[in-house]
Amino acid sequence: MPVKCKAAIAIGNGNFTIENIVVNEPRTDEVLVAIKAAALCHTDYDSLNWGKPLILGHEGAGVVKMIGKDVKGLHVGDSVILNWATPCYNCFQCNLGNLHICENNSPVVAGANGYTNGHAHLEGTLWKDKPIERSFNIGTLSEYTLVKASAVVKNPIEKMSFASASIISCGVMTGYGSVVNSAKVKPNSSVVVLGTGGVGLNVIQGAKLSKASMIIAIDTNEQRLTMAKEFGATDIILASKEDRGLMNAAEAVKLLTEGRGADYAFECTAVPELGAAPLAMVRNAGTAVQVSGIEEEITIDMNLFEWDKIYINPLYGGCNPQIDFPKIIKHYKSGELRLDEMITQTYDLDHLQEAFDDMLAGRNAKGVILFD
Repeated sequence: MPVKCKAAIAIGNGNFTIENIVVNEPRTDEVLVAIKAAALCHTDYDSLNWGKPLILGHEGAGVVKMIGKDVKGLHVGDSVILNWATPCYNCFQCNLGNLHICENNSPVVAGANGYTNGHAHLEGTLWKDKPIERSFNIGTLSEYTLVKASAVVKNPIEKMSFASASIISCGVMTGYGSVVNSAKVKPNSSVVVLGTGGVGLNVIQGAKLSKASMIIAIDTNEQRLTMAKEFGATDIILASKEDRGLMNAAEAVKLLTEGRGADYAFECTAVPELGAAPLAMVRNAGTAVQVSGIEEEITIDMNLFEWDKIYINPLYGGCNPQIDFPKIIKHYKSGELRLDEMITQTYDLDHLQEAFDDMLAGRNAKGVILFD
């Protein structure tokens, strides 16, 4: 039977509305999930201006309510985490192990955040009696969501907080994975983290798990730097908002690293003019990582590449969800990775605007919408 439920719907012009939708039964390779918690990130706010109606949200956790007849390894009642990078397992990139940049299903690579084969059948979600897309193929700001089975990862800790599980979906995975999977940070190395919001804090956690000996956090927000220390930063630099390109902060980094710069630097601010900043922070033959996904033209002084520096722009921390999510949960269970402490505030769906306001003002590490 179809399910009638509430969802946050982006109208396409910068606004959203909370209204009823209808979610139909899953097809053979699909899963119906009752969302229990959906975390927020800046991409959710950006999606308000994508010029079309869609169900908001791309981070979430919940409970399986119904499965299609061809779905294996999942059962009704399972506690699950959702993954927006739904792989096809057959394309060129999937065969190389790059499931996060699937050429057929990725909402970023294949569909420019639109409808791809990684999306459950479009008629499965109706708003005002018409099909509506789900953001990043999963649309988690909804009491129920219909997704492909490849978007679902079973949580090995059945009674884990849904709020804590929900942030793994993107923010935790992106930060942790950029360190562990993409940059492959080595033990005893030095790491700089530019921006200590939700993603930056998980870069710090990934660096700590990788046994980096020095983790330098840079931010313009003193409160966030205090949290950075709690999550594993060994040193902090309070940057000035007038420091263009963070060149003064880069000099401070060099003072902490024997004059040469760090081994790795991760940009997590999403500020376009800081896209080249990690290059100024690393030593010759160091690695600069642009984590936040800046997708616009910027000017880079090529002198910053001297000499032998590597600049990479990973997507979703190179996520292989069926492997990486359980690893993250294992680190959480052992106390090596903090999730509960990242959740600054929780809200109900009717207070989504307040949650966006708090996020944009930098008041939250992670804000989470909870469902009954």
